[in-house]
Amino acid sequence: MDILKILTRGIKDPARRPGQAAAPSINLPSAGNKSNPQLFHDAVPSRKGKKRKRTKGGAEQSDNEEEDDVSDIDYFAPKKDPADEGEATAVAVEHSTEAQPKRKKAKLLPEDECRQILRSHRLKFTLLSGGPEDAAAKASKKSKKDEEPSKKSTKEKDKKQFYPQPLNSFTELQDLYDVSPKLVENIAKQAFKLPTEVQMASLPLLLKPKKALKHALDTDMANVKHGVDFVAVAPTGSGKTVTFMIPAIMSIIRSLEQQDCPPEEKEHKLQAIVVAPTHELAKQIVNEGRKLAMGTGVRIYSMQKGLQLGAEEIAPEEQDGDDSDDSDAENEESEHKAELEHKEDGADSDSGSGSDSDAEESRKNPRKTPRRAIKPDILVTTPKSLLNLLSSGTSKRALPSVTALILDEADVLLDPLFRKQTLAIWKSCTNPSLRLTFWSATMASNIESLIHKHTSRRATPPPLIRLVVGLKDTAVPNITHKLIYTATEPGKLLALRQLLHPSTSTSTSSSTPLRPPFLIFTQTIPRATALHAELKYDIPATAGGSSRIAVLHSSLSPKARSAVMTRFRQGDVWILITTDVLARGVDFAGVNGVVSYDVPSSAAAYVHRAGRTGRAGREGGVAVTFYTKEDIPFVRSVANVIAASEKQGGRSGEEGTVQKWLLDALPKVAKEDKRRLKVRGVEARRKDADKGRAGIGAKSSYDRRRENNRRGAIEGSKRRKRLEMEGGGREEGEKGDDGAWDGIDD
Repeated sequence: MDILKILTRGIKDPARRPGQAAAPSINLPSAGNKSNPQLFHDAVPSRKGKKRKRTKGGAEQSDNEEEDDVSDIDYFAPKKDPADEGEATAVAVEHSTEAQPKRKKAKLLPEDECRQILRSHRLKFTLLSGGPEDAAAKASKKSKKDEEPSKKSTKEKDKKQFYPQPLNSFTELQDLYDVSPKLVENIAKQAFKLPTEVQMASLPLLLKPKKALKHALDTDMANVKHGVDFVAVAPTGSGKTVTFMIPAIMSIIRSLEQQDCPPEEKEHKLQAIVVAPTHELAKQIVNEGRKLAMGTGVRIYSMQKGLQLGAEEIAPEEQDGDDSDDSDAENEESEHKAELEHKEDGADSDSGSGSDSDAEESRKNPRKTPRRAIKPDILVTTPKSLLNLLSSGTSKRALPSVTALILDEADVLLDPLFRKQTLAIWKSCTNPSLRLTFWSATMASNIESLIHKHTSRRATPPPLIRLVVGLKDTAVPNITHKLIYTATEPGKLLALRQLLHPSTSTSTSSSTPLRPPFLIFTQTIPRATALHAELKYDIPATAGGSSRIAVLHSSLSPKARSAVMTRFRQGDVWILITTDVLARGVDFAGVNGVVSYDVPSSAAAYVHRAGRTGRAGREGGVAVTFYTKEDIPFVRSVANVIAASEKQGGRSGEEGTVQKWLLDALPKVAKEDKRRLKVRGVEARRKDADKGRAGIGAKSSYDRRRENNRRGAIEGSKRRKRLEMEGGGREEGEKGDDGAWDGIDD
């Protein structure tokens, strides 16, 4: 039976006869049955150095172990059955109203327990810079010769870990870190019950770093009292947006509380900037931030007309750029890449082309002025939108009131495509107490070294700390990966149609099915448009027809893109064809799968594409990748990511998608070919795009050649008739109509 017809039958369960068993629930992201948002929960090892004794039942128990210690440390430890507690449970129920206000206040944990919790959730902290050794090295460094040993010492310190306080529950935010009760209430209203790994590790360190490091040994960090610079590498869908918005909102709440005046008279000024690579992601961050800031008085806005940011003019002598030393070994690639990526069909150019949509709208309506000026506390923007405001004309402006700069998807913002714009915004934040945080699911080593280089330039830089959740640059472990060889482009279309209309044998197989709603990623805009034209009549009219499939790319207007996003979130669109403009950061909680119709341009691109499903610990998501003969040299990087992700999830070896023989058979790609793939994609498809062809269709090469020949014959016939009407006729010896070739079928 066609799955698209089944989806139109409604969402109510059919009436059951008495005694009939309920239908089994399907474990899909769209079903909303998320078990736990935490991705990793390894067994907590037993404590060392404590004597054990035998109980009457033969079980071991520590002398000093409290009754509720295990449940506090390990969320997945077996909870005590209330039925076994006897009279104590009855007494507790009777006096529950009295016991509720006397809730035991959370306390800081010793370092041993912190180490156990962090390791069980695969959380790794590293001090990249800011330790006592760095302070001494910076004071003694007087020449460039001293730079080489300092780099070596930095690499040695990368191996050193430390263990700050974890956040066991969101109630600890109020008990230990003085978070506003209203903010804690808003977090509870969003149905956040347990903190995810990145929230558990990051929030204490960002809210009160000195308290979070109180019991951590060997972490004598200089200048930690006023905050830290932070790099977080966490899987997609793990709650990074909420993690960086809570400290930003809380910092503004504290500054507003210091003003002794009524709420309507409090002075608002820009204190935090969140930079995102795409307009869709910026809009999503604003929506999530406003949910958390509801009732707190904190103002969160995206870039628009009428904003008063408190920008100040920079003196001409201070405008000399110091970014000349940013031209590392990659900057030759930067110029070439930037030139290509700003074209209409580059994968990363989709990420950037929608960045200045708000600024474009304001330029289109210059006469339309706002009724009142808006003073935001937090500004969420794309790089080009803010940079246009700060560098209009010949003058440059600074933002001295900004104390927090947050880069979401930091690896792409510091990539050569956005690097110049991002560093210009960074430089415009002139407050000496500026704190920077960098967030992404992938972070290359060259991006980390760039961050380290720029953060250490300040007179008194705060410590730079890196957090890695799980393994770097791997996809979430709770989804299923599939690599499908299709040989040719028509084979891709056939395989995709089999996913849309699976046969009975396919649907009853043991493999995880791919059910709508899902996303389809292509390499270029013309290919996305052509694929939409091919598939829009594949869905039967009884299931909604062509309205169930849509296409989204950067060539659409911001209004059209927003409308497509809304329809997809509401469930009106089941299949969304897009480019990499939606590959990063955008949260679709109920997406059941992702199809990479074209092979991703890099391992990082695959991680972000696959991360659109399996959000917040939801299981049942599927990530499918098609590849042809032209793609075989570039599949190895995707296969390595899949192998590492499945190993994290405990599905390695014969259970995994990628077998060892496949990795051995796939060819290794040279660095230059990888660079060219990242810049231009697969060259065969790029050539088709340059010639105005999408290369997507069910016609064979013979049929396409026949059609082109017929078209050429028609054009030749029209040209001859035009010459005859002009009176030129044919010269002597010229072939007549009988000698002309009118196509392959004549």
